[in-house]
Amino acid sequence: MWFVFGLGNPGARYAGTRHNIGWLVIDRLAGRWGYSLSEKRPGLLMADGQIAGQRAFLAEPQTYMNRSGEPARGLVEFYKAPTSNVVVIHDDLDLPFAQLRLKRGGGAGGHNGLRSLDAHLQDKDYIRVRFGIGRPPPELKGADYVLGGWNAEQRESLADRVDAAADAVELVLTQGLTVAMNRFNVRPKKEKLPETSVPQPPEPPSVAST
Repeated sequence: MWFVFGLGNPGARYAGTRHNIGWLVIDRLAGRWGYSLSEKRPGLLMADGQIAGQRAFLAEPQTYMNRSGEPARGLVEFYKAPTSNVVVIHDDLDLPFAQLRLKRGGGAGGHNGLRSLDAHLQDKDYIRVRFGIGRPPPELKGADYVLGGWNAEQRESLADRVDAAADAVELVLTQGLTVAMNRFNVRPKKEKLPETSVPQPPEPPSVAST
């Protein structure tokens, strides 16, 4: 049994922002697997079905980012599953745009969604699928950058990279983390990734948390 969580913030304001890349990947997986996401448990937009003969849940916490761990814990504990069966997809400032890195465990690295998961799950032994969003330009604060939208150049390759992240999740579930890491934790030598400079985004609403 697997639990795949994509991190993001709810509401139309955040639908196209970097911080919601986890939701984009979950939506792509749901489309591939014929899943219909609906709110079946408090605080989660989710669905469950089968992949490679195993039960697999796709879930998007509907709390704000800094409370992602609460509904995630509720689902995992309900099925009495180990944290090692949890996969989390999230944005990462420390990776160049669209670069993927997979690993098990580790620290939150300043990411409030991961910090919440660390506080609520039994341990930190979950798998992370890190989707690079690059560093903000000097004129932008980190919070404004992650809550901002993709620039035109990034949007050109975003769909392909979301597909790659979905491929990575599927490989973890069907062939294991080691196989997935060997495939996706190497940046293609000839790949030229778009720059991360973007226009100044609007001020985020005060109710949101990054």
